[in-house]
Amino acid sequence: YRFLGEPVVQACVENGASCIDISGEPQFLEGMYLKYNEKAAEKGVYVVGSCGFDSIPADMGVIYTRDKLKGTLTAVESFLSVKSGPEGVCVHDGTWKSAVYGLADEDNLKKLRKKIGYAPVPVVGAKLKKRGFLFYNQEFKEYCIPFMGSDGSVVKRTQRYLHTELQETPVQYGGYVNVGGLGSVIKLMFAGMLFLLLVKFSFGRKLLTKYPAFFSAGRFTKEGPTQKQMDGTSFTMTFFGEGYSEGQDPQNGKPNVKICTEVKGPEPGYIATPIAMVQAAVSLLEDAASLPKRGGVYSPGAAFSKTKLIDRLNKRGVEFSVISKPEV
Repeated sequence: YRFLGEPVVQACVENGASCIDISGEPQFLEGMYLKYNEKAAEKGVYVVGSCGFDSIPADMGVIYTRDKLKGTLTAVESFLSVKSGPEGVCVHDGTWKSAVYGLADEDNLKKLRKKIGYAPVPVVGAKLKKRGFLFYNQEFKEYCIPFMGSDGSVVKRTQRYLHTELQETPVQYGGYVNVGGLGSVIKLMFAGMLFLLLVKFSFGRKLLTKYPAFFSAGRFTKEGPTQKQMDGTSFTMTFFGEGYSEGQDPQNGKPNVKICTEVKGPEPGYIATPIAMVQAAVSLLEDAASLPKRGGVYSPGAAFSKTKLIDRLNKRGVEFSVISKPEV
C-alpha cells in the first residue's frame, strides 16, 4: 500500500466512490487520513482502511468487549494465538515487505502524526500497565511479545474518534501475541535482532526482501501458503477487559469488573481477511443509516461500531463470543 495504495484512494474520492482496503501499514492509513479525510467528507464517501485481519478482529473485538460489559470498559489487552496443522504456517512476502519498509521508515510516521496533530486520548480509570518486550503469561502458559502489526494504532484511532465525536469513554488497549515456550523465544530473539539490524541499511533491506524465506525460517515466501497449510491454520484472539460496574465512577478507585471475550476464525491472511473485507463492504452498502453522519477516512471501529458487521462476521466463520461473563 505504501507504494501502490494512494492512486486507488484518490480515484475513489474524486469519483465519489467509497473504498475499503486491507492495509496493515499505519503510515499509509494515517497518510490517507491526512490527505483525503476532508475531500471524502465533501464527497460523502467513506474510505475505510485495515478491513482485513489487520485490524478488524482487534478493533471490533474491543468494541464487542465494551458492548458486553455492563458498565464502563476502560482497558483491554488482547492475546493472539495462531495454530497450524502438520504442514506449518506460511505467509506471502508482501506482508514481510510491509514490515521491512514500515520499520525502516518509523521516523517519518512520527513526523506524519505531528502534522495530523492528534488530540491526546484521555486515560479513564486505572492506567493500563505497559508490559515488557517479553513476558510469561500465566493464563496461556506461554511467552508473549507485543503484536507488531497495525492493531494498536488502529484501535487508538477508533477510540479517539468515539471519544471526540460521540463522547464515548475511550478504552486503553495493549495487543500481544503468544509465541510459545523457551525454544521459540530463543529463535525469535535471534531472528528479530538480525531483522532489526538489517532493516536499518538499504543493502540489508534488499537482502531481506530478496530472500524472505531464508530470513524468516520459511514463514514468509514468494509463493505464499499451500492449500493444505491454509486448511490447517486458525487464529484465536482473546480479550481481557476491565472496567467499572454500573453506578461506579471510573475516575474514582480501582476497576471492579472484569470480562473475557474471544474472536476466532480460520487462517488469518487468505481466509479470514477476505471474509472480513467483504462483510465490511456489505455493511458499508446495507447499513448506511448506521455509518458516521459524514463521509471521511475512518478506521473500521469508527465506521462500523453501530452497524451489523459483527453479526455478519459471526455468520461467516469469524466468531465473536464471551468466554467469561463480567464478574464484579
